[in-house]
Amino acid sequence: MYELRVKSHFDAAHALHGYPGECRELHGHTWDVEATVSGEELDDIGIVYDFKRLKDDLAAVLEPLDHAFLNEVPPFDSLNPTAENLARVVFEKLDEKVGAEVRVTEVAVWESPVARITYHP
Repeated sequence: MYELRVKSHFDAAHALHGYPGECRELHGHTWDVEATVSGEELDDIGIVYDFKRLKDDLAAVLEPLDHAFLNEVPPFDSLNPTAENLARVVFEKLDEKVGAEVRVTEVAVWESPVARITYHP
């Protein structure tokens, strides 16, 4: 089994509905996102999935979130834009985008250099 991981980031603001502290107010983060895919078969030149292709796939998923107010971006206009929900939504959208050669196994979202959440089904 091969695992391939890429990292990207985007800047966005959010406000957490129902949060009992100051994070219920509008605030922003530079979100780092790590995506991991896995596969067993190498192609004719010995690649499981091209790094560039995975970077492009992840960039396409993150593009609508960059420099946005997440509370206004579907599905976060009706789903609380927590880091947990963000990790799951990115996972699901990336899983729809990657080719059949691999499967998404994990998405980690960092809302700060010391705070990370990981989603894997």
